[in-house]
Amino acid sequence: MTIIPPEELVPNDERFAFLTLARGRLRGQKLFAAGAIVLLIIIVMALLAPWITPYPQDAQGGVDPVNSLLAPSAQHWFGTDQVGRDVYTRVVFGARTSLLIVFSVLSLSVLIGVTLGVIAGYAGGWIRDVVMRVTDVFLAFPALLLSLALCIVLQPDLKTAILAITVTWWPWYTRLAAGVAASISGRAYMDAVRALGISPARAVFRHVLPNSLTPVIVQLSLDAGGIILTAAALSFLGLGAQEPTAEWGLMVSQGQDLFTTAYWVALFPGLAILVAAFAFNMLGEGMRTALDPRRGFTS
Repeated sequence: MTIIPPEELVPNDERFAFLTLARGRLRGQKLFAAGAIVLLIIIVMALLAPWITPYPQDAQGGVDPVNSLLAPSAQHWFGTDQVGRDVYTRVVFGARTSLLIVFSVLSLSVLIGVTLGVIAGYAGGWIRDVVMRVTDVFLAFPALLLSLALCIVLQPDLKTAILAITVTWWPWYTRLAAGVAASISGRAYMDAVRALGISPARAVFRHVLPNSLTPVIVQLSLDAGGIILTAAALSFLGLGAQEPTAEWGLMVSQGQDLFTTAYWVALFPGLAILVAAFAFNMLGEGMRTALDPRRGFTS
């Protein structure tokens, strides 16, 4: 008797379905294209920051009090701040900080949330109940207030901000992954996988997890903009990145009292926050529309 490998029992259009959908549906998504282009520019600028900024030392603690609060000019495109640092340089280096926060928070949130969610959704029973109740406890607190409380209790810095935001973000991925995993675990091909004696660990990581990725990827792109805004809010309140780190929210905070006399100190980092968050939202909205289940995709 020939035994069919369990992998062949899973339809190809179901496993890693987001790859096939992304190849066709995203081509006509103008929102996705616009967001991707803007984000690509931001990423390239962040990577090349030391080479495309005129005063890289200003992003690492350098000061020049003689040139403080100079208006935008050919020498200082975005002007200078209270201690003479080039605002353009710090805005470009600030992209590095914001992207680091986004990447770190999303990576940790997915690692924790999706792992717990997939296990809970596949196992069911008391394991699911315990994981979901713990998740509900975290979701019961307003996200920003919980992040603020953690930053106040711990020493405010960039690492603390990343940890605080992660604590409020991972439960959403747990809930999302648990729902998808529970749906997948009840399908016919998963019954066949279990009947063939495949271990639960292999079943989860070989079949359940790959088929749970589509909604997670969409949620990642939608959450990135919110993380940038949350990180900027923490730094604005003095509970995130600290001097001399170049961070957009911190720069806005430093320039808020000077807006009527030196608007550029707060304006340009504020615009950077707006553009980055809007680009991530366009990217996420484009992906959500392209991979919408109502357009024929079943996760």
